[in-house]
Amino acid sequence: MPALPDLQSEFASFLAGGGAESMAAAIVGDSIGAEARLRIYRHHVRHSLTAALAATFPTVQALVGEAFFAGMVRGYIESDMPEQPVLSEYGAGLAGFITDFEPARGLPYLADMARLDWAINVAFHTDPGPALDAAALTAVRLEHLPSLHLRLVQGATLIRSVFPLDRIWWASQPEAPDEKVDLATGGANLLVQGAGFATLGAGEAAFLAKLDGAATLEQAAEAGRAVDSRFDLSTCFAQFLGMSVIAALQQ
Repeated sequence: MPALPDLQSEFASFLAGGGAESMAAAIVGDSIGAEARLRIYRHHVRHSLTAALAATFPTVQALVGEAFFAGMVRGYIESDMPEQPVLSEYGAGLAGFITDFEPARGLPYLADMARLDWAINVAFHTDPGPALDAAALTAVRLEHLPSLHLRLVQGATLIRSVFPLDRIWWASQPEAPDEKVDLATGGANLLVQGAGFATLGAGEAAFLAKLDGAATLEQAAEAGRAVDSRFDLSTCFAQFLGMSVIAALQQ
């Protein structure tokens, strides 16, 4: 009988697609043989993980269909088994897997859509913590405002894509009318928060990206103006305060 750590390692390898020969010798069979028991268990695990990924990536599945999705994520499951018991935390690497998945080459936006689905999942399951409000800003001296360092609330994510992800997402919803999305219409900047997202202008997205990247408020505003001459810091900042998307100041 192999040592427990070796047995656990072999079992994990089997679940990911390895052979059952060495495992079968350690399992007592009766009317159902040891290898058959192992195959049943592996099928159940794969089915459960596929269902969990379908729940986390509903838009990806809607775009490719259940059969294609199941075949695609089978390869992902074999290469990246979950390491934690909470299945809503499983799937962080699926977008990267899709990027290299040859059968999905004809859907160049699919990996970005997986990133959007994952970001929505993360935002939904994350406590954002306290958000900055206008009242808190009154305690900051006026001359110190340009040098403020601010971040997005926990769970919020900025998704920037060369594809119109917002239109693709809406067109993929069950109640959406049957219409095609023209990929040539341009990209999208999406702020994911809570259970959904908001579409941002190029200046707003540049501002948030810079702000969440540890730049000062002044530097973030310059980034917004650099890509959009119409960018207005006061209007933009008030909008994000109203959305409760900027984290509260650290005490």
